[in-house]
Amino acid sequence: MGKKTLLAALAIAVFSLFIYEGIIASSSGMTGRTLKPGSSSGCTCHSASPNSSVLVNIIGPSTMGAGDTATFMLKIKGGPLSRGGCDIASSSGSLILSSSEAFLKRVLESGSYELTHTSPKAPSPDTVTFTFKFIAPSTPGSATIYANGNSVNNDGTSSGDSWNYASSKTISVTATGIRETGVTTASYKLSQNFPNPFNPSTKISFGLAKSGNVSLKVYDVTGREVASLLNEYKNAGVYEMDFNANDYGMTSGMYFYKITSGDFSEVRKMILTK
Repeated sequence: MGKKTLLAALAIAVFSLFIYEGIIASSSGMTGRTLKPGSSSGCTCHSASPNSSVLVNIIGPSTMGAGDTATFMLKIKGGPLSRGGCDIASSSGSLILSSSEAFLKRVLESGSYELTHTSPKAPSPDTVTFTFKFIAPSTPGSATIYANGNSVNNDGTSSGDSWNYASSKTISVTATGIRETGVTTASYKLSQNFPNPFNPSTKISFGLAKSGNVSLKVYDVTGREVASLLNEYKNAGVYEMDFNANDYGMTSGMYFYKITSGDFSEVRKMILTK
């Protein structure tokens, strides 16, 4: 074998190894490939450019209380989609694993944790869904979740695979904190705030038998709305939240707080003493 032939063969071997390693790496996750500022450009191991036939959506609340934890979903549809993978990042706050999702892992990327697939996930029936949780920043403001989803034919090569970015999800972070307790419930319930009377802070708990949009508002004795504490989608379960009357400029007196979710509605009385 001549020198030129040997060098050509060696170059092909190195290139093949590079492609092989890229495929193997992508089969067990990818990070730093979202629209988050400072990230690299897309999922180049599957295709050089994003493909609009792959639809990637981040599903979850648009408003969260500071320090709250909420459940989100990343949905991938379109393209070959024999299997799907992902990279999920955030501008602030913390991305954490959901106990119901076995196909995600946390990976440290450029000083913060991202979520990516442990192995490509099969669709059901025509959509790959990754479930995860997000802890909002501890101070009011905003946070953004970024994602990249790939759609592969699972033939062991990158040929025919495609990917796309998700539309970034910006979350408004408010001063009110809402926490999932991890308790399940078969019925709707609005508990009495504690302590009551209170000054200036108290806790409000409620239970949701089904997932859905939830509204929780505070009114004075004339029926005037003085605070909107919650108006967003929540999963079924029991929640607890902190309420500080000083955040809404409330004075001493009797107030009513009302929860509405689907056909369920309940009102309770609270007393603020200063």
